[in-house]
Amino acid sequence: MVIVFRPDVSEADLQFVIDRVTEAGLKTHVSRGTSRTIVGCIGDEDRLRELALQSLPGVETVVSIEKPYKLAAREYAAGATVIPLGKARLGDGSFSVIAGPCSVENAEMLLSTAKSVKAAGAIALRGGAFKPRTSPYSFRGLGEEALEILASVREQTGLPVVTEVMDTRQVEVVCKYADVLQIGARNMQNFSLLSEVGQAPKPVLLKRGLAATIEDFLLAAEYVLSCGNRNVILCERGIRTFERATRNTLDIAAIPVLKAETHLPVIVDPSHAAGRRDLVLPLALAAAAVGADGLIVEVHPDPDRARSDGDQSLDFKAFAGLMGDVMALRESAALRKK
Repeated sequence: MVIVFRPDVSEADLQFVIDRVTEAGLKTHVSRGTSRTIVGCIGDEDRLRELALQSLPGVETVVSIEKPYKLAAREYAAGATVIPLGKARLGDGSFSVIAGPCSVENAEMLLSTAKSVKAAGAIALRGGAFKPRTSPYSFRGLGEEALEILASVREQTGLPVVTEVMDTRQVEVVCKYADVLQIGARNMQNFSLLSEVGQAPKPVLLKRGLAATIEDFLLAAEYVLSCGNRNVILCERGIRTFERATRNTLDIAAIPVLKAETHLPVIVDPSHAAGRRDLVLPLALAAAAVGADGLIVEVHPDPDRARSDGDQSLDFKAFAGLMGDVMALRESAALRKK
């Protein structure tokens, strides 16, 4: 249930209502917009109905949210969630791109990649330290050594670091080095891990599972939000279907659906959706066209020699071209709206 307050509500009246709701045994979350303050209430709504909330001071209206996800629902927030990421702000209406290699291979490679993607306009650096691989014999990352390299490159370039955490036992060490914790598609319903990162002091980039519905996806985000971490970035990266021409099937319709359903920022991973570097640009353009807040793209100085995901990685020149084309599309769309 959501309590919407009048624009002129006083802090005393707001706190009075929050206290009444808390006394009834429900949890509250305050969301302040430019013209409205909203208090979301999580718990037994029958207890709330006994409080005659509509008549309490400062209350304008009370809305019941019937969706299974409450904290992630658009109705729960007074405005879009905006997540600071270095000097950028993800979800504020701008288009943000995170880029870097699938996995950290060595310091020289990562530094050259970071400098190149930053020059092209990327706001953050991605790079895997712990890699979930289908085969146990594939390269699975350098672990903490890679985290140390990521932190060193951040210090040299100023780019915030996004890296994956695969296990509850890794959360503490990854938090020590990273700026954003990524939950991969295979772990979208690892509820112990979701709860753990929900208590972490870092934003969470949550990727959609290989066979997850949009409701499944938002309920996974709800796990993180319900544990106290309000900074969740949703990432559409394609789902597994019968189609084999691409690595996954990018659900382009999911972006406008998610933008309508939730206040959380939504980005797209065209690299994992395509599995082929020649398809990354058209999928990136499609994501920008339907209203995504940004992209996360795999970039490598020499994709043909990459230790993982080389087929879907862009080289520096291709990534710079992608950035130019995507930003041109965004500018064109903005001009049309005027």
